[in-house]
Amino acid sequence: MSQIKEKNEGKRQLHEEKSIKAIPGLGLPILLVILAVASLGCVFVGIVILPKVIGGIIIVISVLVFAVMIILLRGVKVIKPNEGRVFTFFGRYIGTLRTDGTFWVNPFATVVEGPVVVEAQTEKRRAAENAFDGKLSLKALTLSTDQLKINDVNGNPVIISTIVIWRVHDTAKAIFDVDNYVAFLKAQCDLALRNIVRQYPYDAPDDNMGNEKTLRGSTLEIAEALKSEIQDNVKLAGLEILEARITYLAYAPEIAAAMLQRQQASAIVDARQLIVDGAVGMVEMALKKLSEENIIELDEERKAAMVSNLMVVLCANKDAQPIVNSGSIY
Repeated sequence: MSQIKEKNEGKRQLHEEKSIKAIPGLGLPILLVILAVASLGCVFVGIVILPKVIGGIIIVISVLVFAVMIILLRGVKVIKPNEGRVFTFFGRYIGTLRTDGTFWVNPFATVVEGPVVVEAQTEKRRAAENAFDGKLSLKALTLSTDQLKINDVNGNPVIISTIVIWRVHDTAKAIFDVDNYVAFLKAQCDLALRNIVRQYPYDAPDDNMGNEKTLRGSTLEIAEALKSEIQDNVKLAGLEILEARITYLAYAPEIAAAMLQRQQASAIVDARQLIVDGAVGMVEMALKKLSEENIIELDEERKAAMVSNLMVVLCANKDAQPIVNSGSIY
């Protein structure tokens, strides 16, 4: 199977980005404009001033020169910062222009259109996924995934969504190796998120002592794992993942109430344990203080009664109701 896979990958044509041969600057475009204007002037001179025979020859030559200049001016391309153009020549990829400025390229080269990246409402984004324009953005872009219901490693359904910051790294792969790299990235983000969530629990058990990585507690580790997973998936499309973060995380509605009760019970137990530990310390301090300063002599039975009363007062949920004892405890 591995040999068949390697053979198929070898047959598939993959593209690598390369720079196109271009003449930078405004010198050549200005020269072409001057020649085009001069050819129009020659046409006027041939019609008005020169004799018919010579004027006719001048007019024909001037018209041909003007047509050639117009064709050559089609090769003038203005590139804005963080934008690129991918060129083909009769169907063959000849290079990418990604440096900002004015350039002159082969006028018969065709600019390959890239997908429109829309960061707006979901309906607009879906409607524009198959729309194209002549620009290829090289800026850092964001992609917010929809909220997905996924089972964690313990089988608990959770609702989760992410935001991914990405950019086009290899324009040739992005244009020629996938059909629509924006839709491809969205699909791979969903697949990577499902794979990562299935490997971790939503929250650690009470006896874990913070040793197990969780979706809720190990934010940085999960983000790094998610980024690496998405990067491996979109390498074919020539995309670079700059950052991936979880933006929403919660239990699914069908188990949210039960999990909330579990968390509340755990919090109550932890609070009670803290209260008991504090009460024991206060009782110990009170007995030690009474003994050191010889305020009162207490036998074991009286100490037990005092400890019982103090623990009830310190650990009770309600305010203590004092009882005046006018007699002996015996």
